[in-house]
Amino acid sequence: MDEFIATDIAHGRHRDAAAIRSYDDRDEAAVVALIEVVFPNDSPWNVPLEVVRRKALVQRELFLVAEFDGVVVGTVMAGFDGVRGWVHKLAVHPDHRRRGLASGLMAEAERRLRALGCPKLNLHVRASNVDVVAFYQRLGYAVEANVSLGKRLDT
Repeated sequence: MDEFIATDIAHGRHRDAAAIRSYDDRDEAAVVALIEVVFPNDSPWNVPLEVVRRKALVQRELFLVAEFDGVVVGTVMAGFDGVRGWVHKLAVHPDHRRRGLASGLMAEAERRLRALGCPKLNLHVRASNVDVVAFYQRLGYAVEANVSLGKRLDT
């Protein structure tokens, strides 16, 4: 079954349950809009529509959405290159936060990556985003002393 139910585990009750499932092409506009809300000042090379379309072409089973009452309210993009897993664009609409959706999306991404044999999961968070760093630490992630390097290949 390709559906996971996220509940408000932190408060011990079933409130605002959302289905977590694989991305479908019909989700494109909603996911793009969600990314634009959650990451409004992202870099110019992270055009949401282009990011969504590129991810939809690769490991679609690791591109997840959270749906509540038929509306996409969360998403996460994961990938596995055979050595490490990566998570990108974990996003939950501000009106649906603090209900376990981000944790549920991450748990399902981790479950799917583990099933592929992924031994370690990495992600990047801007150092200034202390609330998000704290969120991932609560999920068991540790801040590692690495230097992140990047090189544009599409210019």
